[in-house]
Amino acid sequence: MGVPAFFRWLSRKYPSIIVNCVEEKAKECNGVKVPIDTSKPNPNEVEFDNLYLDMNGIIHPCTHPEDKPAPKNEDEMMVAIFEYIDRIFNIVRPRRLLYMAIDGVAPRAKMNQQRSRRFRASKEGMEAAEEKQKIRQEILAKGGFLPPEEVKERFDSNCITPGTEFMDNLAKCLRYYIADRLNSDPGWKNLTVILSDASAPGEGEHKIMDYIRRQRAQPNHDPNTHHCLCGADADLIMLGLATHEPNFTIIREEFKPNKPKPCALCNQMGHEVKDCQGLPREKQGKHDQFADTMPISEQEFIFIRLCVLREYLERELTMASLPFTFDFERSVDDWVFMCFFVGNDFLPHLPSLEIREGAIDRLVNIYKNVVHKTGGYLTESGFVNLQRVQMIMLAVGEVEDSIFKKRKDDDDNFKRRQKEKRKRLKRDQPSFIPGGQFSPQALGNRSSPQAIINPRQAAFEMRMHERQNSTTSSSPNTSLTPDGSPSLGGGIKRKPEDSDSEPEPEDNIRLWETGWKQRYYKNKFDVDASDEKFRRKVVQSYVEGLCWVLRYYYQGCASWNWYYPFHYAPFASDFEGIADMPSDFEKGSKPFKPLEQLMGVFPAASGNFLPPTWRKLMTDPESSIIDFYPEDFAIDLNGKKYAWQGVALLPFVDERRLRAALEEVYPDLTPEESRRNSLGGDVLFVGKHHPLCDFIVEQYKTKNTEPVDIPPELCHGIQGKLTLNDNAVLPDQVVESPVPMLRDLTQNSAVSISFKDPQFAEDFVFKATVLPGAKKPAPVLKPGDWEKTNNDGRPWRPQLGFNRDRKPVHLDQSAFRTLGHTMPRDRGMPGMYPNAVPLGAYGSPYARPLMGGQQQIPKLLSNLRPQESWRGPTPLFPQTPQRTAGAAPLLAWNRMLPSPNQFQPAQYQGLGPMGYPQRPEDRMDRGRQV
Repeated sequence: MGVPAFFRWLSRKYPSIIVNCVEEKAKECNGVKVPIDTSKPNPNEVEFDNLYLDMNGIIHPCTHPEDKPAPKNEDEMMVAIFEYIDRIFNIVRPRRLLYMAIDGVAPRAKMNQQRSRRFRASKEGMEAAEEKQKIRQEILAKGGFLPPEEVKERFDSNCITPGTEFMDNLAKCLRYYIADRLNSDPGWKNLTVILSDASAPGEGEHKIMDYIRRQRAQPNHDPNTHHCLCGADADLIMLGLATHEPNFTIIREEFKPNKPKPCALCNQMGHEVKDCQGLPREKQGKHDQFADTMPISEQEFIFIRLCVLREYLERELTMASLPFTFDFERSVDDWVFMCFFVGNDFLPHLPSLEIREGAIDRLVNIYKNVVHKTGGYLTESGFVNLQRVQMIMLAVGEVEDSIFKKRKDDDDNFKRRQKEKRKRLKRDQPSFIPGGQFSPQALGNRSSPQAIINPRQAAFEMRMHERQNSTTSSSPNTSLTPDGSPSLGGGIKRKPEDSDSEPEPEDNIRLWETGWKQRYYKNKFDVDASDEKFRRKVVQSYVEGLCWVLRYYYQGCASWNWYYPFHYAPFASDFEGIADMPSDFEKGSKPFKPLEQLMGVFPAASGNFLPPTWRKLMTDPESSIIDFYPEDFAIDLNGKKYAWQGVALLPFVDERRLRAALEEVYPDLTPEESRRNSLGGDVLFVGKHHPLCDFIVEQYKTKNTEPVDIPPELCHGIQGKLTLNDNAVLPDQVVESPVPMLRDLTQNSAVSISFKDPQFAEDFVFKATVLPGAKKPAPVLKPGDWEKTNNDGRPWRPQLGFNRDRKPVHLDQSAFRTLGHTMPRDRGMPGMYPNAVPLGAYGSPYARPLMGGQQQIPKLLSNLRPQESWRGPTPLFPQTPQRTAGAAPLLAWNRMLPSPNQFQPAQYQGLGPMGYPQRPEDRMDRGRQV
């Protein structure tokens, strides 16, 4: 969701909601990796029932990662996605349901944001390529050394959009992956798996929420189901609260800023493209054996416990002496609604409300002060009471002027402090200080030192910096000739970059000065502020948006066609007379088709993902919709400092004009393109051990074409309609692998069938309340947790796992002495056990073979993981190989250690890249190039 810094604000205000994940790592012995048995108890000491994957948050980092080398082709991308899902599954270990949701066609309100993001990505990519080429030519002209340019096609992340061939192939690969895991992994034995691919309309997280809402409305639903949702978007927290489920947890990657990235020109670490000097690469290792490796730290995961967030909110939102009965569930819905004002994917945030300035706290305080006058809550089950919202907004409007002035004062004070700091450092600094990686560290700093990367580049930069300082300090008012000698002329003018102030973007609005409202409407909307009719139109559209967004979160999509038709939001003081504004939406609206959405969100540079005649509409000067695809567009910083924070001023797509233009090219679609342009649905998978398996197989045997209800007693209370699938996975039929490096499933026992959620009348209202029979989780917070600093002034650290009383494991002094004798002294990474890549691990720049006679780590430490020994705690549950029953195991499970009690067919030996089995004829790289 478009709420910058929301999670940072939330985790700082309510720190106890964060729990570090305990992850059990696969062990390796004699080069054979022993897979993890996910059927064993969860090492986090909590058992989850359902796991939901917002797949787009997995697809993007796997296809174009920022902290490691990108996959070479599409096949490696698919394998990376499989391994990512395996890792999440290992941490969460769901026992009932795994729901994978890929973003399908989005509502029109979301398409505008998608359009802006994709146009920006295309523009920034072209600018970065031009800048890279310019710097490359300058370095080569100076005699610098750069490796030859790699001639490879840049991966366009815009292909991760419904309707493209990439997304169609991804759906096929995921069906293969699910079938394989149901056949081979004991943790999947009794699991129900639902795949909602990109052909099913709706955003991934909202398809998940729609499923939860509809299951909650069924009589067989377990109100104490423990949900776990995987995704990094901030709106998942709002969506989780909106379900009113007592046990709801979110798992996401832990954000670590300032990760090192290699230079895009010389592929060396330690500097960016703009600072590249074209120096020769340092030898990595004695024999340069680590030349093509880069230090990679595995991404860690954290849990966000919404039950603990509810404890915080209950304390904060509870109000006494109300003229009506206090209902905590209703107050949570109001809190979610107020968070929409600071930003979301569908509406721009109000100018006076910035989350970094405590906007949510301000809204909550106003809400608690005004609620005595409103006579009730702002929302009910996703419907807004506009009369009460008007009172809140006008109360914010009364302090808008002071908010703008305080923002200016805070900004000026910050700049003044920064200027004084620079002067102080410049005055107090010694004649020379080693910089960069060699800069001195403060005493008592317990953080682990970083390994030295590319020392030649760092030494060169220090020499140049020292030379520049010594030259300029010789005479501050003396100009220099090109050869460095003093000039006889007068003093030179100081360059702007040498000054204490940074260039500021011009601000024509000046919200802190009188007349800000007139200037705002004149500059942003090109109308006079006295035009009451236009201002009311803007406010009405924004109010419609607030009602649409809340309905979307609590009831589903109210209209597929509605969108906010402006780039900017009104002021809170403009929300007068909104009580009588209509908030209903047209019924029966339909989503775009996938290729139609591509035409609505893609720039012309990504037209290669479209059919040729459709692509021509983006570039032909005679096209009737050529104005939808500008080659360049303005970005309004809107008071911000960086371009990515600004507003992309793109024209809005006229749906009628777009459809009229597409009518002429629809006949040119091939059968394959027509298939990709159709809307699909969800698919349900089960293995042969699942109670529902025989019921589904019977439907295929009888060839029943009518939808049938799922017997809830066979599927953990899940209800819905099942219909036969034309491309089903069926028992005893070969499941062909869409990835050449992975072999076919010749002994399949899984089965799939089309699934549809329970249907309700269009005017049905899902109640936003805790279900009868739900048990309130035991309180987690203690009195000390309410204080802002509850750790005696020390930095707060999240607990590990869900058990608060978990005893941390420590090594005694003898163990550390053993490590000191065993580990090599010249590792270059002293004291970095928690973060160092383990010795001998693949891809480690510090790995080296053991010398003759050198001992392995003694048995004293045998309970630690051999593969990433120093990353995280020891698994609580030791791994023992177990017998796998049924069909022949594939993929991960054919890598288990040979054992007399273990079934391991010889036909599945020979592992390909990343540990997956290869076909005998496919040992060579046959991956499709992207």
